[in-house]
Amino acid sequence: MTEDRGDLPPGLALSWGVLPVQRRGPKPALTVEQIVATGIEFGDRYGFEAISLQRIAAHLGVTTNAMYRYVRSKEELIVLVHDKAMGAPPELPAGWRAAAIAWVDAQVKQYAERPWMLDVPIRGAPVTPRVLRWAEAMLAALAETGLSQHDNLGCLLLLDGYTRNYADLARQLGRSENTPVQAEQVGRFLVPRLVEGGYPTLASLYLNSEYEDELDDDLEFGLARILDGIEALIAKLP
Repeated sequence: MTEDRGDLPPGLALSWGVLPVQRRGPKPALTVEQIVATGIEFGDRYGFEAISLQRIAAHLGVTTNAMYRYVRSKEELIVLVHDKAMGAPPELPAGWRAAAIAWVDAQVKQYAERPWMLDVPIRGAPVTPRVLRWAEAMLAALAETGLSQHDNLGCLLLLDGYTRNYADLARQLGRSENTPVQAEQVGRFLVPRLVEGGYPTLASLYLNSEYEDELDDDLEFGLARILDGIEALIAKLP
């Protein structure tokens, strides 16, 4: 399918399979799918910064200028790569609460497998097919709550923001080379200073081994509080 993309945001038309109007000339040597697949491969291997027109062009044996025959800009490339990398959401279980837990868990695992996706800039509401499929799946589950569409969308944004925040924190802790907060030597140093300096609550957390740099069950705890809040909102419905 081809048509004039006009003033649409970068990547929107291509992500939906709408190709630009072809100009006369030699047959294209590449496809958008090849370029996007290479971008995902680079992200998986080397991280977000490796996803560039110049590097992909060199890998595929063309000039950087030749890449603009397929994508208009690096921004468009990133939009396409991100949407393709999102893949399809899982089949969610019945019940909005169980569905939310499965939806969040699937995204956290996805970010753990492809942490570079957390570096993709957010430039507004999602408009590409796979990202929207994830939103559709969760909104369909939330539809049974009886909340308004506005409130359901707010719940979706809350769940998505929590997921991204948790995944990013897990990534940073996973790659940190710093001494763990709960290390014995750190505790021996800090506890007396916390006691003397007027930090009794934190001192107690240290002494009870509660103040750690591992996420442990933090995902489930935080998510449960969010879902409890949604349930409280539902309970207020007339």
